[in-house]
Amino acid sequence: MDIQTFLGARAGVARASTLRGAGFSRTHLEKALAAGRIVRIRRGVYSTPRVAGAFGMALQHNALVTCLSAAPTYRLWTLHEASSVHLSPGHKTAPPGTLAHGRCPHPTHPWLPVAGLADVLIHCLRCLPTVESLVMLQCAAQRGDITLDFLRRKLPGNRNARARALLDNVIPRADSLLEVLADYHFRRAGLQVRRHVEIPGVGEVDFLIEDCLVVETDGDTHLEPRQVKKDRKRNNATLVGGRLGLRFGYDDVVHHPEQMVAQVMEVLELCRQGAFGAR
Repeated sequence: MDIQTFLGARAGVARASTLRGAGFSRTHLEKALAAGRIVRIRRGVYSTPRVAGAFGMALQHNALVTCLSAAPTYRLWTLHEASSVHLSPGHKTAPPGTLAHGRCPHPTHPWLPVAGLADVLIHCLRCLPTVESLVMLQCAAQRGDITLDFLRRKLPGNRNARARALLDNVIPRADSLLEVLADYHFRRAGLQVRRHVEIPGVGEVDFLIEDCLVVETDGDTHLEPRQVKKDRKRNNATLVGGRLGLRFGYDDVVHHPEQMVAQVMEVLELCRQGAFGAR
């Protein structure tokens, strides 16, 4: 494994001791630095050039990286990369072209110029669109990195009402960000949703809606030939078992959720009308 790949698997940044422990000698580090493959962002800390931009800006202005820009550091799910650097400059003016956030009262990252996870999530709840902050929050909460009760206590008053309401959309378990978003959109539409339901002959399905429609959300792995064959068998077993099934991919869930929900509603209405003879 080359050093860039190693760093990429660790949110793009690592200490020198970690790199040496992985077999990268001091000479190797110096050669990678000279070639521009890695960047030293502070003594004993190295990163990929792409990641170094946000850290370097934070160090230059004595600020902390936060919100969406800090998501890779904590390996949080995201829908998009940050187009601008999100910084917490404390009481100072934020550098031009950055998005400024409030101060960070909680413990910061132990060795990077990055806000602590609590402040990163609080900032994202106040800053980002609902679905973007939801996937970050879901990832941290279901891993046990933070509790929802803790965040509720940190979000008092009317100005944080929207942020507190979003906490109610975190679900106990989600295997992908697609499940988080699909669940949010289905419930927002007023549908009766059950997650991770075990159906005889089919196995565990992502969603069972109104007790008659199975909905699966498919990530990239579902495009692999072996998985395609498995999904085809599950689709057939779903129909044989007396339930209808729909599948939605990344583009459907992330970019066209209204169309996804509309199709689910149309199938449910046809079921009510007896079009499929469904129970």
